[in-house]
Order: sequence, then C-alpha cells, then structure tokens
Amino acid sequence: MDGLLARLFKEESKLGELLDPIADKILVSTALLLLIMNGTIKNFEVIAAIIIITREIIISGLREFLAKGSISMPVTSLSKLKAFIQMFAIAVLLTGDFGNKIVNFQDYNAQTIGIILLWLSAAITLYTGYGYIVKGIDHALSEDDKS
Repeated sequence: MDGLLARLFKEESKLGELLDPIADKILVSTALLLLIMNGTIKNFEVIAAIIIITREIIISGLREFLAKGSISMPVTSLSKLKAFIQMFAIAVLLTGDFGNKIVNFQDYNAQTIGIILLWLSAAITLYTGYGYIVKGIDHALSEDDKS
C-alpha cells in the first residue's frame, strides 16, 4: 500500500526502493513470530509461517546474488497478490477475538479465516518462490559454465 501511495503522489526515491522490501520482510517475519509465540499460530499451522519466512530469506539472498550479475527479478503480479493475502491474513490474526466483532464471518471465526489465508499465502509462496529459485539456479549454472 505504501508503494502504491508513493507512486500515486510521485514520492519515489532510491532509498525508499531499497528500504521498502526490507521493511516488509521485517514486518511480516516479526508479526508471524509474535503470533506463534502467543499461540495464535500453533501446531501444524507453524509450517505455513516457516514457509513464508524461509521464502523471504531465500528470495532476499537470491535477489542480492542476481543483482551482482545485473539481473533483475521483477515482482510478479502473483507475488503481489501473495503479499496482499499474507498481510491480510496477519491483520486478521492480529485482531484476535475482536476481529469477530468487526467482521461477521458467518460460520467461521476470525482466527480460522486468518489461518486459511495464511495457508493460501504459503501455497502461493511455494509456487512463486520456485520460479525465482529456478531463475537463480539457471543463472548460477550459466556463470559456472563460463569459468
């Protein structure tokens, strides 16, 4: 959302371009860890959080590696959708019992909806992460062939 507003008001900068993805990763990782610590995300649900956090770390390293070769990894539309679902899931989970009062989810409570969205986000994370990793491996192998 902040990136959209920056573009809308033409308030873009190189510093913002650098810090925005870092801030997003810190925010997501911290929120997921805190939700695990307080028991909102528990049992097998923790796997979804681990998938998301692991992908964030891997893709950050991969982007840095590819940048050395002047290869960009543009963010795909599916990755943007994943980020939205992920942030929405975290927001719903953070509302706790109060979320049930804000939005009436009919037969489901806010935590159930949040966990479903978290798993959906994790699934998209695996799919999009795979594409990025294949691109990184292909580049690494082609660099090895040159030397």
